[in-house]
Amino acid sequence: MKIKVLCIHALLFSSALSLPYALADEALETQVTQATQAAQTTQATQTKSANADSMPQVHQTGINRSKDYSPEFVAVPFVFSTETLSTTVGGAGVIKHAGQPQASAFGIGLYSSNESWITYLGLNNYQLPKLDQWLFSGEFSRASYKEGIYFVPEDANRSSKGVNRSDAMATNRVITVGDEFYTKLHIKYVLPWGKGSKGAARSLMPSLATDPLSWDPRESGVTSLQITPFIRTQELLGYEDLPTETQGLKFKLDWDNRDNGKNSTRGGRSSLTLSRDFGARGGGADDRESWTMWEFEQSAFLSMGESDWFGQQILAFNFYLADTPTWNDYDSSTQAYQRPPSFAGVTLGGFDHLRGYSSKQFYGRSALLYSAEYRVQPRWQPLQSLPVFNLYDVPWWQWVVFAEAGQVADDFSASELHDDMKWTLGVGARFEVENVIVRTEFAYAEDAKQFWIMVNQPF
Repeated sequence: MKIKVLCIHALLFSSALSLPYALADEALETQVTQATQAAQTTQATQTKSANADSMPQVHQTGINRSKDYSPEFVAVPFVFSTETLSTTVGGAGVIKHAGQPQASAFGIGLYSSNESWITYLGLNNYQLPKLDQWLFSGEFSRASYKEGIYFVPEDANRSSKGVNRSDAMATNRVITVGDEFYTKLHIKYVLPWGKGSKGAARSLMPSLATDPLSWDPRESGVTSLQITPFIRTQELLGYEDLPTETQGLKFKLDWDNRDNGKNSTRGGRSSLTLSRDFGARGGGADDRESWTMWEFEQSAFLSMGESDWFGQQILAFNFYLADTPTWNDYDSSTQAYQRPPSFAGVTLGGFDHLRGYSSKQFYGRSALLYSAEYRVQPRWQPLQSLPVFNLYDVPWWQWVVFAEAGQVADDFSASELHDDMKWTLGVGARFEVENVIVRTEFAYAEDAKQFWIMVNQPF
């Protein structure tokens, strides 16, 4: 087993409530990139060997079984501070090729000076024998925040029964003790189209610059269907009347036609997600309301070519639309509406959606968000020669200007979703550090502003 340790010291000014989600997503994409770079080499080797009438031993998914895929462990210690966690120490670790060439295991553990803590474990991209089009992943997380920042419905100190539509839209910012838990099982089927025609493991490979790009899913990109059973809880001290648990299923149809998830220059991604909690009735504290929610997201990337100053110029666009069709369905037996808890429902605000506002600041039935970014990679790259940066592999950095406009409404109506829209303007710098995208951004809104240091591209 190969072992590598990276030391990261970061001062984060953003809320850490969503830190496990962001780190987990980035770790998965990082591991996929690293694990499949070898597969790209294998593809080239296959071509050369075919010309020489000598083929290596290759599994039908495209993974070269003659190559050494022994597990490799990477550890990352953290020291940072946030408004929610205060001074925090901890670490993350990932095992690449964890039992299978394309699989990984990822874990996080954090503990803060105010006695808050976060744990996370993820097992990603495993396959079962004779199921070459399938991938299986799992996630588990527990966290306790002693000074957690939350946005709760204004009526949280009253009974949640009989809430009217307008009250459910208003939220208050509170600081309280919060205990959170979630677990998910991702069962993903990759359709045998486009890049998926050679198996699910092979579909994880980033596209080559010479690969043709088509807007026909049968010819290009990766089309997948995913079902995710989930359980999620959130308990807030002093707000015991709020719903504390949701569990159900998510169904996702996804077409990823980007050339590179870390730094997309062409193509796009389309996804439609349906979430359903079927509810529970037992007459006790564990009762849950049933609800249904759907989300659609579409991104597109357009290369603007090079210039004397910039080696790469990209226009990036994203569209997000979500709705809760059961929002106004009223159950007379429980005297409650069929709505998800605020921590699981439709929201805007945070480091991905409406970045000028706090995480999940706006909650309601439906949401609409337009995002646009101008991303450039300067030819001038002094970072690799600077102290601290010269300890790491920093192949590129990126300057970004972005704008967002969105709204949350209590009706699924085009007029309401476009009325008095919230907006955000911002600038940022992004770096690839040891195959991880580090994102720093300042976002300004009409009545708020945020500074984020986070991982992964927003879309």
